[in-house]
Amino acid sequence: MEYSTSNKHPLFLLFWLVFLSPLVLCQLNYRFYDTSCPNLINIVRSNVWSAMANESRIAASLLRLHFHDCFVIGCDGSVLLDDSSTFKGEKNALPNRNSIRGFEVIDAIKSALEKACPSIVSCADILTLAAREAVYLSGGPFWSVPLGRRDGTSASESEANELPSPFEPLQNITAKFINKGLQVNDVAVLSGAHTFGFAQCFTFKPRLFNFGGSPGKSDPSLDSSFVQILQKLCPNQDDSDNKLAPLDSVTTNRFDNMYYRNLVNNSGLLQSDQALLGDNTTASLVVNYSRYPFLFLRDFAASMEKMGRIGVLTGQQGEIRKNCRVIN
Repeated sequence: MEYSTSNKHPLFLLFWLVFLSPLVLCQLNYRFYDTSCPNLINIVRSNVWSAMANESRIAASLLRLHFHDCFVIGCDGSVLLDDSSTFKGEKNALPNRNSIRGFEVIDAIKSALEKACPSIVSCADILTLAAREAVYLSGGPFWSVPLGRRDGTSASESEANELPSPFEPLQNITAKFINKGLQVNDVAVLSGAHTFGFAQCFTFKPRLFNFGGSPGKSDPSLDSSFVQILQKLCPNQDDSDNKLAPLDSVTTNRFDNMYYRNLVNNSGLLQSDQALLGDNTTASLVVNYSRYPFLFLRDFAASMEKMGRIGVLTGQQGEIRKNCRVIN
């Protein structure tokens, strides 16, 4: 059979060009693995559930791992890579060193998937799904995750050193979000991930002692009774720096809107979090999310899907790693 591409068939030509377009062929797809790895979701969910049953804190760690992956290069699994002879990985960057965790959970999921459907599912997709399951199994929202990400073949310690920091002003953090294609409202809603998990004392101790360089002064935006609790937990001495405090001391392991209620009550643990209430652009979102939990859960799901599309590799880009810690 011969197909004509003459002017007599302009619609056919347009269809053929669109069909061959890499933008069409390489898009993420909600049903990407339906045929090639139909048991994918069950495998990811069972492994995340098992990890959470062993240690509830791991749920927040998996979500943070996904965030730190997407904000460096893109959602390509680069955060999972160990150092190699050709690059320094992201695990030892200052925001990640002795901080990010959950790698063994991703390894276990990858191992199970390599048995069920070898060389099919990318580590980037595994991490994205694991973060969704961690939120959902902790009482948070469920959202559909578009799939088809490919794994990167490099990592960037220097770029990981530029991850948003709790010591930065909100304006700087917002600029980093916008640089990734997100918006101011995404800053407010994705910060709600701090409704579960823990922070090391050194990340907020400057608020408790000698705030602003004034001896004995604490951050006036912190509730005074909350300050006393934190000062006992994190005394003003170096050996307390790595002790852990819950980001939300009320419902520590549950994904809900308590984070925003804490901010309204001047009990936000990190200064960068409490700053959301002091900014005209984000304050109204904080108040609304504190009052209407369904609104927060809806918006969080939408922002997570948006974040999961940052800098993805698709089609023939990158690779499908057999081991998430090393390139093939």
